[in-house]
Parts: sequence; C-alpha cells; structure tokens
Amino acid sequence: MPAVPVRRPKALAPALVLLLAPLATACGDASGAAGPRTVTVTVGYQSKTINTVTAGTLLRSLGYFEEELAARGKKDGNTYKVDWQDYATGAPITAQMTAGKIDIGSMGDFPLLLNAARGKELKQPTRLVSVTGYNLRGGLNTVVTAPDSKLESLADLRGKKVSTSVGSAADGTLVRALQRAGIDPEKGIEKLNQQPSVGASALQAGSVDALSQFVAWPGQLAYEGRAKALYDGAELNLPTFHGVTVREKFARERDGVLEDFLRAQRRATDHLRTEPVAAAESVAKETGLPAEVVHLYNGANGIATFDPELRPQLIEALKQDVPVLRAAELVGEVDVDAFVDPEPLRRASAGTAPYPEAAPARPELWLKGHDRTQSYDSPRELLKAARGADVRAAYVPDAVTGTLWFADRAVWVAEGPELRAFVTRAGATSYVDRHAASGARLVSFAEAGALAS
Repeated sequence: MPAVPVRRPKALAPALVLLLAPLATACGDASGAAGPRTVTVTVGYQSKTINTVTAGTLLRSLGYFEEELAARGKKDGNTYKVDWQDYATGAPITAQMTAGKIDIGSMGDFPLLLNAARGKELKQPTRLVSVTGYNLRGGLNTVVTAPDSKLESLADLRGKKVSTSVGSAADGTLVRALQRAGIDPEKGIEKLNQQPSVGASALQAGSVDALSQFVAWPGQLAYEGRAKALYDGAELNLPTFHGVTVREKFARERDGVLEDFLRAQRRATDHLRTEPVAAAESVAKETGLPAEVVHLYNGANGIATFDPELRPQLIEALKQDVPVLRAAELVGEVDVDAFVDPEPLRRASAGTAPYPEAAPARPELWLKGHDRTQSYDSPRELLKAARGADVRAAYVPDAVTGTLWFADRAVWVAEGPELRAFVTRAGATSYVDRHAASGARLVSFAEAGALAS
C-alpha cells in the first residue's frame, strides 16, 4: 500500500522559525492572571517514526497523558490541555522548540544532538529526559534498494545516488557504513537530502539507486515489495535510539507536568510490552501503516526495545555521534552530559521496577484472526508451523545481527539440517563463504520452507 502522508499543522518554514525565535512566546499558560487557569502543553511527535510511539502516537491514542493532567487539575484547580503536533522528522520539532512553541518533543539520536546544539545557540536550551525505543546494535536504520536492483553490497554504492535525510540517524548509519566500506561519504556517492517519503518515491521511480532511512520506512517498503535490504544497520554494532527532549524553561516552570508526561510514557510502555499486537493494531490505525510492519519493529521480538531509561550505553553512543555531525558541519561541540537530565524520570518512576535487558529476538508467527503471536526456537520450527497455515506475518532474526525481518523477504541459507535467515544478500553470502566447508548454500524462501517440512 502507498505511504500515507503525515498530517501536520501548518507552520512557518524552519529557517524563518529560527529567525523569529527571539520574538516567540513560551507555551504553557493561556493566561497570566492569578488563580486557576488553562494550561496548554504542546507535544511534538512523529507518527510515522514508530519507535517513538510511547511518547507520541500510542500515548496519544491511549489518553494517558491527559489522564495524568486531569488528576493534576483536580489538585491545583487548573485546566490542562494537550496540543499534539505531528511531524515527519525531528528537524521541524527542534525549530518549533527553539521558537518556544513546542514544550516536549521526541526524535532520534542524531536529531537530539541537533536539538541540544540549536537550543543552546538560540538561548532556548533543551534537555534529554527519556528514551522511547532503542536497538543496541543499530538495527533501526537500514539501506534499501529497488527489488530488481543489481546492487548486492554497500561497496556497490560507489558513485551511485543515495537518498537520505541529512542529520538524521539514518544518515549517520549511512556515513559510518560507507566509511567502513572504504567509501568517502561525501565524495564517493551522490547524496540527496530528502524527506523519507520523497526518497521512497525516488527509489520507486528509479531516480536514486538506494535509500538510507530510519524506522519504519525500510520495513514498510520491503513488506510492500517496493524495496529489498542492502545494508542492515545492526552490522555497525553501535546503539541507536529515539528519545524525549524538553525545553529547559518548561521543565523548570512545569516540573510536575513533565513528570506527568513521563509517568504516562511509562504506562504506554507497559501497554506496548504486555499487549504488543493490540498496540501494533492501534498504531496502524492511527498512522495508516500496515500493522505487520509496526509489529516488525515494536512487537515482542521487534527490532526496537522500549524502555524510558537513559541507559549508559545509549548516552555513550550519543557522545560517539557528535564527531559525525561535527564533521558534516551540522554542530560544533555538544556537551552531552549537560544535555542529559535523568532526574525527572527518576522522580516519575519512583516505586516502579526497572525493565529487563533486551532478550535476543526469536522467530515469530502471526496467524490471521489471532490477537497473540507464537515464538519459536529456530527458523526451521517457524517454517514448519507456517506450512499450510493462514499466515498474517512471519518474522525471523538475522543469524548474525539478530535484526528481525519478514521471513518471505529474508535471504535464506541451508547448512546441513539448519536453516538460517539474513536481512541482506551480502550478509547471507558472507556467511556462506565462511562456512563453505560445511555445505552452506543460498536457498530461496520456497526451498527453505520445503526443507523445513
């Protein structure tokens, strides 16, 4: 199905917003009078970036933030309202935050650093207060090509046109991956700075050779048969995540409201972790994305792990991102330690148990008409269970990186009695080359299914 356009409020162009930032008024109170008043909290989110749903799409649909604010209103006599503003990427959210027009926003790790830098420059400092979804290996970003492309590895991108969103986490993955492949990310390819939807259309039209994007674009395009994976971001083995940022002024003046938001985020996280299929269906309804794609990322074995905690390995990864953005002249120095503020989440999470560490992904089968999925110990067992069943979606983890992928879009390898799946052909070919002595060979999805029976 075609990508559904993101609906977002009309807003000034980001550059103009930045110019007008000093003249902007802060969000929050609708009245400066003493006594009870109406307080509007403006939240910027990205409905299509589905590993932010616990601070955006899912949270909004569940109404948890409004519930927390209603309880606060009963105590202090104020009336609280939430203005949810939907954007395609993190850049316009940062522009609105630095103009004092968005209080709380969610975005990826690279945009978070831009948020920190712009906030400091424009004297509207922001703070990172929680995480939404993360992947410790970097599997949330993927480079894809057209289904019939002859490109088989990242090295084949040399001299080719590649679409990405400059300054995004997906751009960071592309830069690092090209460097590891010995390709200059600025001179070795022709990089086109495009919105995800524009890049997806360009790939389909054949005007670009590859697309590097963040969740959920690669999975959606693969699911719809409009792309195949060329590079799995998890090959970098560097954490990537999305998080929640808040204007420092708002956090100082409305610290209780910020804690309400973080409590609501945790409630949404609990819901997603205990009812992943229901959450996927809800997000699909709100965004127009296929539920099967949402579940690929957000399911029980999904690519993203949801946990608000500001884990040390994520903060360390954020520090490693700074030189990449600095080399692209997108930021100067960024004081990550000063940007990260764990105190609001600690207060909001008081008395709650921490979430467990992410477990390795397992093969997972979603049958039509079922509101639960079934996990299996091996790809072979999954394929046996799927044979003759009314399958809605079948997922398998990459045998090396662990990144979950659609079973019918994966590249399969047979090795004796074992069947292994890979996100990319390059990954599968590399495995076969290393295990030729044991008879490892590439097989089609149909052949893998037949071998499993």
